[in-house]
Amino acid sequence: MPPLMPRPHPLWILVTLLGGFNPDAWAEEPSCATPGVTAAAKVPGAASGSTPQAPDTSGNIDVTSDAATLGVDGTAQLHGNVQVHQGEREIRANEVQYNPQDESVRTDGHIDYNDPLLHVAGDGGGSYSAERGAEFKSAHFDLHQRSARGTAADMSVTPAGLVSLKGVTFTTCPVSSNGWQIKADSIVLDTHSQTGTGRNAQIDFMGVPLVYLPWLSFPLGGERKSGFLFPTIGNTSSSGLQVAVPYYWNIAPNADFTFLPTEYSRRGPDLGGDLRFLTQDQRGEVQWNFLPDDSQYHGSRSRVQINEVAELPDDFRLTIDAQNVSDPLYFQDFSQTPEGTSTAFLERRATLSYRDEHWSVDGEAQQYQTIDDTLPVYSRPYARVPRLAVDSAYTWHDMLHYGFDSELVNFRHADGATGPMGWRGELMPAVSLDLTGPGYFLRPAYAWRLTQYELTELLPGQPSSPSRTLPIASLDAGLVFERETGSRNQRKLTLEPRILYLDVPYRNQDQLPVFDTALPDLTPVELFNTNRFVGADRVSDANQVSMGVTSRLLDARSGRQFLAATFGQTYYFGTPRVMLPGETPITARRSDFVAQLALSAYQDWSADMGVQWDPQNGRSERTQVNLQYKPAPQTVINVAYRYERFVQEPVFVQGVPVQCAPLVAGPATCDSRGFDQVDISGAMPIRRDWNVFVRDVYSLRDNKELERFAGFEYRSCCWRLRLGARRYLSSFNGSQDTGIWLQLELAGLAGVGSASDTSLSEEIRGYIPADANTQRHRAP
Repeated sequence: MPPLMPRPHPLWILVTLLGGFNPDAWAEEPSCATPGVTAAAKVPGAASGSTPQAPDTSGNIDVTSDAATLGVDGTAQLHGNVQVHQGEREIRANEVQYNPQDESVRTDGHIDYNDPLLHVAGDGGGSYSAERGAEFKSAHFDLHQRSARGTAADMSVTPAGLVSLKGVTFTTCPVSSNGWQIKADSIVLDTHSQTGTGRNAQIDFMGVPLVYLPWLSFPLGGERKSGFLFPTIGNTSSSGLQVAVPYYWNIAPNADFTFLPTEYSRRGPDLGGDLRFLTQDQRGEVQWNFLPDDSQYHGSRSRVQINEVAELPDDFRLTIDAQNVSDPLYFQDFSQTPEGTSTAFLERRATLSYRDEHWSVDGEAQQYQTIDDTLPVYSRPYARVPRLAVDSAYTWHDMLHYGFDSELVNFRHADGATGPMGWRGELMPAVSLDLTGPGYFLRPAYAWRLTQYELTELLPGQPSSPSRTLPIASLDAGLVFERETGSRNQRKLTLEPRILYLDVPYRNQDQLPVFDTALPDLTPVELFNTNRFVGADRVSDANQVSMGVTSRLLDARSGRQFLAATFGQTYYFGTPRVMLPGETPITARRSDFVAQLALSAYQDWSADMGVQWDPQNGRSERTQVNLQYKPAPQTVINVAYRYERFVQEPVFVQGVPVQCAPLVAGPATCDSRGFDQVDISGAMPIRRDWNVFVRDVYSLRDNKELERFAGFEYRSCCWRLRLGARRYLSSFNGSQDTGIWLQLELAGLAGVGSASDTSLSEEIRGYIPADANTQRHRAP
């Protein structure tokens, strides 16, 4: 069974000894190199990032010095530049007493000890023998495997690689800075079993004690280990101060569990958890939160999420993806991201699928929990219990393609939704010819679509078994022109025109229900689909030609794309007559004009733009512009503009239209959509060790801030501090909340405070946080 990927290590003091800290982390940080410390690469047998092993002590002891005084008992007093070698161990001192009987050396003065594990300088003297190992007083030690150092009042190293320290201090900071350090009464490192234990340990930051632990255990390698994680700290105006003390349980190499109890000052305790498991044929995760008594809500609150994929025999697969919350206000109260106001539904889905070269079979049960309780009941999605889809695809001589798509679905009401429900069955056999050659393609296709319904809960006069049959004929053709350009023909410029003729006869579909069908945003991709609707309840009639052209600028050798521009439009020989309820009829002889432009790899700049233009009314229906400057992974500036024309569309409730005048506030039962927003975000250094993070989302239509975020970061070579504040929409009615977070990261240990790297990556597009071994806490 494969092991799980390691989680951040629990509060393991000296975890940097040994695998808990990524040696490549903070590659761009100021150097933590300690003057006078021997680099691992210069010590035989020491490799950066390798697992510590007991040093080789085989061979005789070799002793050299400038002078020696021999005693009658065979002992020797060595003076001046004394060097003792045995295997991979080396000892240097100015004066040493050597006993040849047990091959031991001892000194009361300064001693310098070196092996592949560590370098020790003992100011209070020390001793060494092949049988007993080494002992030191008032020792200063440096670890070759990690950038770390410390002191110990007493220190011993056995030949088997057991390191015992008393009166210990430890840090990854350089000699010139003790930003943080660990103090412990005793620590024992067993390099054979790859474990360490400590007693009476304390972590200090800037001389201030942060955490005290009477006992702790930690790994000396990259293994996961059970134990407490660092506390997380945060604050919001709705929940107050929150403190979490996670506990990590390493159940098995392929299973682990994180218990995450959290205390909210205004709500009470939250008993959260995260269980993961992984086998050769199965992987899954269960996350949950449970508040027994939310004092603000006056009741219990909960959230559960299940994700599982099981590979079954004979090419079958079972996939489960389900979420549930106790109440619609859960995300608004506990999420500190845009998820709080952007989550309208939670999906619960279980799928049993089969795949082979020619067949695809899906058996599915799907249902939704409505989170946005402001949505009218007629806008809430149906449950599909069950859904069965069977598709086949065959090819003859890589030219003739034939097969069919089929689906059988039972649509049921959920969350108090109203309207018709029942079964829908569909079968669509299809055949196409693929004539492709250098610089061209020609693909004629023909399909026949048959749809049948069996309905209940209908209004008087509505048929219970409506059906629809129609043919779909298309001809898709395109050309690709290329030419080399640039001073040395290092660029390639393409011109790719494409045309699609589509012929679908009109069928009156007004008696058909609308279970899962909608009108998607118009894009260059949608122009070349054979149905302008998404879903099977409507098939648009068509006698039309869609034309588009794409031009790309590429690197002639690597194929890397620098620029891509696409333009397109559909021309109607006959205007489409099939409409969704409430959809504005099409009267123009051509569709909206769509264009997309993507610019990348131009030094540190990139941009993408898209527009949907209505030529009949001379206005934009939808516009999106994203501009990014990114000279480094942690330095990025984004400027974005998003626009969708505001409309209030008529909707149908139990077949009765409810009319709303466009751009005028109507009754609550009318559907409104559209936005006009500017989004500016960035992360950048302002001084050598200082970074700032900002984001502002502003609604031009409402003349108000939708989200404001600002924070700063101070980063030294061995610790990092972040402070940030965020004002954001926390409910669907437009109310806002304020959150403040503070995060302290100690290089080689973990973070104290709410982990913010994930949040920053979501807030600032393109931002890549430096890997500082941050202990991550997933917010509800």
